[in-house]
Amino acid sequence: MEVLKVVISLVAAYVLGAIPFAYLFGKIKRVDIRTVGDYNVGSANVFRHVGLGLGIATLVADIAKGALAILLAKAINVSGIIILFVGVAAVIGHNWTVFLQFRGGRGLATAIGVLLALLTKEMLIAAVLGIIVLVVTGSTAWFGLALFAPLLLLSWWFGEPVSLMLYAILLPCLAGFTHWLTTQNLPADKQKEALKLWVAGKGKGERRGTGQVT
Repeated sequence: MEVLKVVISLVAAYVLGAIPFAYLFGKIKRVDIRTVGDYNVGSANVFRHVGLGLGIATLVADIAKGALAILLAKAINVSGIIILFVGVAAVIGHNWTVFLQFRGGRGLATAIGVLLALLTKEMLIAAVLGIIVLVVTGSTAWFGLALFAPLLLLSWWFGEPVSLMLYAILLPCLAGFTHWLTTQNLPADKQKEALKLWVAGKGKGERRGTGQVT
């Protein structure tokens, strides 16, 4: 019975993570998110090449699927160490989704959802700093650093287990590794775009709803 719970929680986490919301929401505006910008199936690319509303919807959905994977695992009462693997499975599902021939996003938003479910207080505090940095710099890279860097100290401050403290470091590294993996062969301008955030139609030369950049 315990083995069945583990299998269900891991498979459910992968399937939840694999739902390609960026692709689905992009299709609403007839944009194949895999063919524009930095080709990333994630919320930042939706913001840049689809628009604000669907960008927010993608971000919320990608965060929610990471959190939901953890909550489901807790609901069926799997052990603590398995819950950590459940979070990894959700991020892997997002990054290598079976629904798009194992091509997906980079896992930042889904990792945020996982950690939000596991380290709620710490993530909410860190999110304030992360959002401030994002607004000031417009950089998703600096946002991720500002969001995740304080987690170890915050986890220690709130007396979290060592396993969660280490997890708060290692899970974001999976997103960082995927970012490197998916951008290393891109042209220089695409690599730069992958590190920035803007909204479609805000002076970046995009024809909204076409997926074409002028």
